[in-house]
Amino acid sequence: MFDTLTKAPGDKILALMGEYAADSRSDKIDLGVGVYKDEQGTTPIMSSVKKAEQRILAAGKTKTYLGIAGNKGYGAAVLDLAIADAVDRSRVRIAQAPGGTGSLWVLMQLVNRARPGATIWLSDPTWPNHNPIAENAGLKVAVYPYFDTETRGVKFAEMLAALDKLGKDDVVLLHGCCHNPTGANLTNAQWDQVATSLARTGALPLIDLAYLGFGDGLLEDSYGTRKVIASVPEALIAFSGSKNFGLYRERIGAAIVIARDEAQADIVNSQMLNVIRSSYSQPPDHGAEIIRVILEDKELRAEWETELNAMRARMIGLRAKLSDAIRQRSNSKDFDFIAAHRGMFSLLGLPNSVVEHLKATNGVYMIGDSRINVAGIPEDRVGDLADALLAAIK
Repeated sequence: MFDTLTKAPGDKILALMGEYAADSRSDKIDLGVGVYKDEQGTTPIMSSVKKAEQRILAAGKTKTYLGIAGNKGYGAAVLDLAIADAVDRSRVRIAQAPGGTGSLWVLMQLVNRARPGATIWLSDPTWPNHNPIAENAGLKVAVYPYFDTETRGVKFAEMLAALDKLGKDDVVLLHGCCHNPTGANLTNAQWDQVATSLARTGALPLIDLAYLGFGDGLLEDSYGTRKVIASVPEALIAFSGSKNFGLYRERIGAAIVIARDEAQADIVNSQMLNVIRSSYSQPPDHGAEIIRVILEDKELRAEWETELNAMRARMIGLRAKLSDAIRQRSNSKDFDFIAAHRGMFSLLGLPNSVVEHLKATNGVYMIGDSRINVAGIPEDRVGDLADALLAAIK
């Protein structure tokens, strides 16, 4: 049966994790894996999450199935958090899914049912999993310009020109905030222009909302998503709770559909639930129930937001410290973009040879395209990292 198979290519991020673990140097620095880290270099469990778990354990009475759409209270809470009153809720349907990845998979499968072999446009660059998920769903992948390797900002004129040429059979995948892997984000004025373009062309937006609250704040980070869905008749959102609730291993996300009207929403929802039923059938509950408990309780919600604000402030502070350290040492503004970027990541725009040199010589680990996880920067070694970067570039 399996004689026809060849070994699948390894995952580069997982391979990097293995290399880092095997490195015996005590001064190594992990800027690769995309998880939040605190001052001690650990990925903590939020206190609001622990309290929610204690309540769940004490109140739990059953482990029976949730149903295909998952935890309904969770779904309602996520909609309040992500889209609020941007659109009439009668047009909206939501289904719990295993993480942001599972949400993307469900929605791309749904698109292929509606338009078999449709073209989905991904930003250049984008998260590595976007392409294989789209291809495995039967979609054709195309690319629109996004990152400017010279300025480390957004090629917005080129991006908008590409979007303006699309049509009603095209799907555009947009990063809702904190663009992964670049960290270069659209301004509100640019989101306005993107929304206008999509409304005119009829292209379907699929918004990957994986880092809500990691950029400038929950309300600020939701601007682009809410503007787009308020401007178009149909839209899709893949939500993830991995980062902003620190629930990485719980794999909690949600697939959201905005349809033209309530009748169409019911039809689309039936197909979305059918996609789920024919794959993982029903989602796990623990992560969803944690988020539901937190968002529905005033005190826990406030505690969670305080923790989230602290995480965001830490990353913004690390960005400023690293860019300042490089500027002081080089008398150059070439890396000021690090402070301007937002979210967990920044794409440094370094050649792979420099990335490999940093790993071999300094024990500084980052993804091969020079994406760094800002939260992985050791606060007491910012200067060392700046020295290593400048030395490797020279």
